[in-house]
Amino acid sequence: MAAQDGSGLSLHLAGEARVRYESLDGQFRAGRTGSDQALFTRALLLAELRRSGWAAGVELQDSEAFLDDAGTPLSSSYVNPIDVLQAYVRWQGATGNWTTSATFGRQTVSIGSKRQIERVSYANVVKNYSGVHVVAESPRGDLVHVVGLVPVGRFPSNRQEIGDNVPSADEEQWQRRIGGVHYRRANALPVLADDVWLEGFVYALHEDDAADVQTPNRRYVQPGGRLYRAPAAGRWDADVEGAARFGSRRTSSDAENTRDLDVFATMLFAAVGYSWDVLWQPRLAAEWYWASGDDDPADDEFGQYERLFGGRRTDLGNTSLHGPLTPANLNAPGARLEVKPTTATDARIAYSAAFLASETDEWVIADLRDPAGRSGSFIGHALDGRARWRPHEGVEIEMGASALFFGEFADRVPGAPEGQRTLFGYAQVSWVF
Repeated sequence: MAAQDGSGLSLHLAGEARVRYESLDGQFRAGRTGSDQALFTRALLLAELRRSGWAAGVELQDSEAFLDDAGTPLSSSYVNPIDVLQAYVRWQGATGNWTTSATFGRQTVSIGSKRQIERVSYANVVKNYSGVHVVAESPRGDLVHVVGLVPVGRFPSNRQEIGDNVPSADEEQWQRRIGGVHYRRANALPVLADDVWLEGFVYALHEDDAADVQTPNRRYVQPGGRLYRAPAAGRWDADVEGAARFGSRRTSSDAENTRDLDVFATMLFAAVGYSWDVLWQPRLAAEWYWASGDDDPADDEFGQYERLFGGRRTDLGNTSLHGPLTPANLNAPGARLEVKPTTATDARIAYSAAFLASETDEWVIADLRDPAGRSGSFIGHALDGRARWRPHEGVEIEMGASALFFGEFADRVPGAPEGQRTLFGYAQVSWVF
């Protein structure tokens, strides 16, 4: 939606209204029993003024929860009543043969596969940052991203206020700093296959404690790379991404804790698929997600690959009230089937055999751990699916379901969840304009 006056100044409006109902039967998180439900709403409104290569934008976010109770695992990832998601100035122009844009201020950021940093779509609250993000693109399609950011702390953070949808202004966490360079080479292996991208990146995180925010004082440097060929009818595709993390961190966020641990952690995602050039365009892929765990909680090293700012839903299934899998202490081989019956519909179903990468580290989302490693490593069988229908332009109806059938670790770990499985389902309607 846009309007323009005679001076060349134009106003562009965009937004989203979304409602999602979720239901969970059988808990996997520590200390929780029974079933759960919630109704989540999210409204986004972006207004952007543009003129001669410059733009200034403000985006508001209102994310709330209803039908929940005291046992619902709500946090600031679910609820963020009316607040400023973005407030930025952007310049775009030519630097030699490259097209360059630079965004300054509060903003959202997605780069590459979004496994390292993402503007989330499924989660009810969108993550945001403040700082600078520069993007340069060559005529052949090469991309360079440079970021210098601080995360924005989301409020309210008190569980009672979150459950009551109490508005509270978000604040920049200036003592937490993110830097990164991410490069993508287009059509990098023409002799081997067409349309193969190669990416290389380095990200860094530096944290200090502040009066109102305690951190583990993480000092991380994380190099990595990716090989990617997009799915297309009648051909093979691939997505392989890996990273190694070096540095140090404290054993906890306690301000009086001064014990530093040496950090070395790794992640690897690999997928190979094939899409048939037939009705429904089925794509079948084999996948594997590895994220290292911490083998010995008593030593001076930390080996768990913590998820920081990247996404997990695309690779590891439906999240929110469910979401048992995250890229931390995880070894999850699996398979995926995707179909597109029409231009307005698509669906997918995925399976993962979920193991702990280290038997002595925790099942992170469930907050369950056996430091002695006697409970085994098999979390369970994870099934996940969704279907989407777009009946009109901008309108999308989505339904999904997930199941986790408990394995040896989930059955035997101290404080193990009740029952043998978790079932989850949701339905949502969204309107984007």
